[in-house]
Amino acid sequence: MPTALIAWRRTPPPFLIGGAEVTQQLLAEQLAAAGWRVVYLGAHQPPWDGPGQLAEITTYLDTNHTPHKSASGAVRYWWNGVDCIAVAQDRIPATLAALLTDIRPDVVFTSQEGSADIAAEARTHTLTAGICHSVSGTGLGVLAGRPHVGLAVSEFVRHRAGRPAGTRMSLWYPPFTQPGPGTVNADRADGPVLMINPIPAKGSQLMHGLIQAMPDERFTLVEGWWNTAAEFRQYPNVTYVPRVYDMAPLYRSHRLLLVPSVVEDAFPRVIVEAALHSVPTIGTDRGGIPEAVGAGGTVLHADADLTEWAAAIHAMNHRGVGERARLDAARYTRPVLPEIVALGLTPT
Repeated sequence: MPTALIAWRRTPPPFLIGGAEVTQQLLAEQLAAAGWRVVYLGAHQPPWDGPGQLAEITTYLDTNHTPHKSASGAVRYWWNGVDCIAVAQDRIPATLAALLTDIRPDVVFTSQEGSADIAAEARTHTLTAGICHSVSGTGLGVLAGRPHVGLAVSEFVRHRAGRPAGTRMSLWYPPFTQPGPGTVNADRADGPVLMINPIPAKGSQLMHGLIQAMPDERFTLVEGWWNTAAEFRQYPNVTYVPRVYDMAPLYRSHRLLLVPSVVEDAFPRVIVEAALHSVPTIGTDRGGIPEAVGAGGTVLHADADLTEWAAAIHAMNHRGVGERARLDAARYTRPVLPEIVALGLTPT
């Protein structure tokens, strides 16, 4: 039975912040379902300034009747077949070293903050893969640790990563799951327009303009990295939703997703998730957004003005384009093990 170790400085499953967490949880769960032993090492403190989450994690596990063991500031538990460990940030190096010796993983996956050090240590013991979730210093930083394989989550990321010394870059799209029965075919002809993570980098300034320019249109904004509800409280045509982890009810009740990012997003998961629910996207041409939209929507220039955005919203045939979006996005709902084998990330 092969063994995989996923190690990073963010929380282990099922505690989610963004797309990177979802992608790696699905990778871990698919490998476990395929018969692998999967150990997931993370931290119960964020790798940035912020409060610790140990009490929150143990409370959540207790609420969900998940057995766990706590000792020396660490908590260990099983989640969907994955052996999860959460330790303090300063215990990551020692815990990593112990796991590399004790479980002798066949492959280590790492990414995000501090992953260069994790990759550098792991590659002296076993095959190591760095997942490049973005083109920021955080996303591409893992390559400084010279992992044997770099997994770029889009062609855009692979192109930006270039050819780092000591690492073979490969394209590896994030895994997705098909929506459950009855979550797609809802009648939403008059449904609102959806936008997720309304912060400046993701296009909140444009959203302010659109909301005011289209008073008869209803908009739903979903909290992302931080709460911006106060900035939109004055608009009668806006519903602001606190952060949720199950987006399916929102996707199935909305007719259109807006992704007006002003930064170079790598491959926004929300676009594919919405498409799988037959919800098309209007997005900017920044980064990997056009790649994620594919045949499932409209791509506007990053400098497009309010008139162009409003015209695109009015012109969108959400039924026809939504069906194309669903069919196009289905290719991302695939088992990842054959790809892991093809990438040479399995024992020989």
